Amino acid sequence: MSQHPNGTKGEASKPNSSCAPRSSAGEPSASEAALHRSGSSRDGEQNKTNRVYIYDSTLRDGAQSRGVDFSVSDKQAIARQLDKFGIDYIEGGWPGANPTDDAFFGDLPKTATAKVSAFGMTRRAGRSADNDPGLSTLLDTGVGTICLVGKSWDFQVTTALGISTDENLKMVEESIRRVVAQKREAVFDAEHFFDGYKANPEYALACVKAAYTAGARWVVLCDTNGGTLPHEIEEIVSEVAKHIPGDHLGIHCHNDTENAVANSLAAVRAGARHVQGTINGIGERCGNANLISLIPTLALKLGYDVGIPAEKLKTIGQLSRFLDDRLNRTPNQHAPYVGAAAFAHKGGLHVSAMAKDTSTYEHIAPELVGNSRAILVSDKAGRSNILTRLKELGLEDAVDAEHIDALVAEIKSREAQGFAYEDADASFELLVRRKQGDFKEFFGVKGYRVQGERRYNDKGELVNVSDAVVKLWVDGEDAMSVAEGNGPVNALDSAIRKALYYKYNDISSMRLTDYKVRILTPSDATMAITRVMIESRDDKGHIWTTIGVSPNVIDASFMALYDSITYLLLKAGAKA
Repeated sequence: MSQHPNGTKGEASKPNSSCAPRSSAGEPSASEAALHRSGSSRDGEQNKTNRVYIYDSTLRDGAQSRGVDFSVSDKQAIARQLDKFGIDYIEGGWPGANPTDDAFFGDLPKTATAKVSAFGMTRRAGRSADNDPGLSTLLDTGVGTICLVGKSWDFQVTTALGISTDENLKMVEESIRRVVAQKREAVFDAEHFFDGYKANPEYALACVKAAYTAGARWVVLCDTNGGTLPHEIEEIVSEVAKHIPGDHLGIHCHNDTENAVANSLAAVRAGARHVQGTINGIGERCGNANLISLIPTLALKLGYDVGIPAEKLKTIGQLSRFLDDRLNRTPNQHAPYVGAAAFAHKGGLHVSAMAKDTSTYEHIAPELVGNSRAILVSDKAGRSNILTRLKELGLEDAVDAEHIDALVAEIKSREAQGFAYEDADASFELLVRRKQGDFKEFFGVKGYRVQGERRYNDKGELVNVSDAVVKLWVDGEDAMSVAEGNGPVNALDSAIRKALYYKYNDISSMRLTDYKVRILTPSDATMAITRVMIESRDDKGHIWTTIGVSPNVIDASFMALYDSITYLLLKAGAKA
């Protein structure tokens, strides 16, 4: 099967070779539109009524959260994780709306199974679809799926857009037709659909039917202000499903009444087979439907096929924590399914009952979502988690039975200090190998010193300059180097590289791609313990993360840098 530049696979990511008849205007005929709708490429299962397709909009809806500002590297890293997990669709953002989204679509990460979608709006009033710059920008991205948002509430059509309801219907139909004519998979987001349906059901239905007739693969009903309740969602979606087949209907819910997950489930029960949401429910105002709760509920509680194998579902907690770490947020330990306390039991009657029947206080087996039971009065929890993690990383043979208990104790001790190895695979692997006892370091550290200076340069500009001195032990000899940088971490990194390059020139392929600091003990003010996580990448595209914890942010940074360089040399096969 051919590979599209955006990494999707199958016919929907490239021009359809169908010879279906075309209309005289060059637009797809009704038969061609229907053929394109039924030709969804992911796995050929779109006609199975039990299949629910997951559409993640974290990179756009999530970016509208207060305090969230994704960089291009953030978006690329999140997209890779979503694809690795098995999400059907990844909405990358709105091309043409901002430089970050433009840069993301200009350098899309390759995906193995997920389709990357570009978001935009229907053509503007007074323009033809063929001459609309916004639509052209979306199509120019080259992605196989285009999601267009349009009005479906007559009140907004006449007041916000200031146009006739008939003109809005033409905007929807003609925009979808242009996308389909370009052999792209079209998704229509019917904005404020439920408010529109309550006010004027005939017109709201006319809007979504216009999109479907024009060839939209998915017609998505949006609860844009989050004010609709589950019983209303189920009733309305059931009515819409009488006009548009359920396997072409989607749902997009906001969480303003804390019902986004419940509303999404109600829509699926009523026939919708496409669900939109975000990781951890992040989004504007109160957020969006939380896919971390929705996916396991659909799969494990309601028995729907969400396209994610059981083994992948066990990593859903890692996906949740990955985003938290990317945003420098503390994970919600009480989050359903994935939180540290989701299956934690503490003393008294609960623990007594759990000893006889674990299902008494657990709605599912925690292992199904990669979590574990924690009996908080016991110190034995954690061993199975570590063994599972070792297996995931292919390190089950790296630690023998003699050392496993010591490893578990070491990890618990370090996590109590603030280390979080779940999101730092490289440091975790190094810890495992070091604990086994036969790991040889590539270099030793005798000491280092970092100084910072804030001054005016010869041009009268205020600049910050740092210099670092490192003393290492390499191949039986002392090595010392000095380097400058625009900050202490940059200076340390440069100094270490200079000291090691003559022995390990593989180090030149590594570059730091992300650096995050988290305060672990805010009550200690400027004496707080800090956690530093460094993401690195080599010229082959391999990415790894390392961690350091210390009351001194420079020392924590040095720990993470040391592990990052050591991990690179280990994977490069350097001689210790």
